[in-house]
Amino acid sequence: MSAAPIPVIDLTGADERGATRDAVAKALVDAAVEHGFVYIRNTGLDIPAAAVNGAFDISRKLFALPAADKEPCKIQTNNRGWTGMHVETLDPKTQRIGDTKEAFNFGEFKDGKPQQPVPKAMEDSETEVGTFFDLCYRLCLKLNDLLGIGLEVNPPDFFTAAHRKEAGASGNTLRLLYYPPRQAGDQEDIRAGAHSDYGSMTLLFRLAGQAGLEINTKDGSWAPVPVLPTGTGVEKDEAPPILVNIGDLLAYWTGGLLRSTVHRVSFPPPDVAEETAQKNTPGESTSQPRYSIAFFCHPAGASALNPVPSTRVRQAVAEAKSQGRPIPASDSEIKTADDHLQMRLRSTYLNLYEKK
Repeated sequence: MSAAPIPVIDLTGADERGATRDAVAKALVDAAVEHGFVYIRNTGLDIPAAAVNGAFDISRKLFALPAADKEPCKIQTNNRGWTGMHVETLDPKTQRIGDTKEAFNFGEFKDGKPQQPVPKAMEDSETEVGTFFDLCYRLCLKLNDLLGIGLEVNPPDFFTAAHRKEAGASGNTLRLLYYPPRQAGDQEDIRAGAHSDYGSMTLLFRLAGQAGLEINTKDGSWAPVPVLPTGTGVEKDEAPPILVNIGDLLAYWTGGLLRSTVHRVSFPPPDVAEETAQKNTPGESTSQPRYSIAFFCHPAGASALNPVPSTRVRQAVAEAKSQGRPIPASDSEIKTADDHLQMRLRSTYLNLYEKK
């Protein structure tokens, strides 16, 4: 099982109009079309390594708290709060039990304060978490801008405008994640079930040496996604690259031209030795705890899921129809970004919504 050949892109120079920005925009679109995933080299330009490391320190502190401290902050139907082990089920059609992970979701901050309950022991970290949330949001605006340029959308800020705060409230979510190591006698191979992401794009921060993420490739096989892709030079950077993936809404907006790729977090099967697993992701282990941080970027909730005004998108949709290929699109009852988010959350947290 070879690692997925996901490209690495450096955003240096992408803030200014010119050939560099256009080349970066094209490379970003090409990766989104082919893989639905792309590594963004973390040069510290957009999100300093110190901010990433600080967020992981907060995550470790949070998940080390006893369950009694987190219980009052349990996740609600607004998608904010703590989920304990096996509470979330990302692949309800095939999973026997819920995901083997804990998570804590932060929604929008106002004046540096979260608009949700937070464990008392974490109150002194609220400002730092809010700052990290804002850094992620701003990077997503830049990436949406580049996608609009690369797709030659008219107007090119179509995506960015839908994600600006002025457009309305959104489902933007910063999620801290903790995956424990496999327990003795545990036969489950899945830490997080196979799924596509609900929003427009996701930023994923990971720690070197912690394996587990896999994507479903075009041929239907699973391929690992290393934290540090070999031969790219990123191991010399101060922080691992930020992994970006396309979510359902960008796939809908582009008629499937941009891929919302299914992915999962797994253990190797119990009979696969650690050294064998490391042949797929050299230098990475699944025998230790795994921490990751995801920023799920969503447009304004009222955003309509109509195809974007782009010649390339129209041509891709026409080609797919002529070849009889399915075109990703929301169903007749899912007309807005919020409609889609609520549909996916109801599937993931069935018990929570049944109680309501």
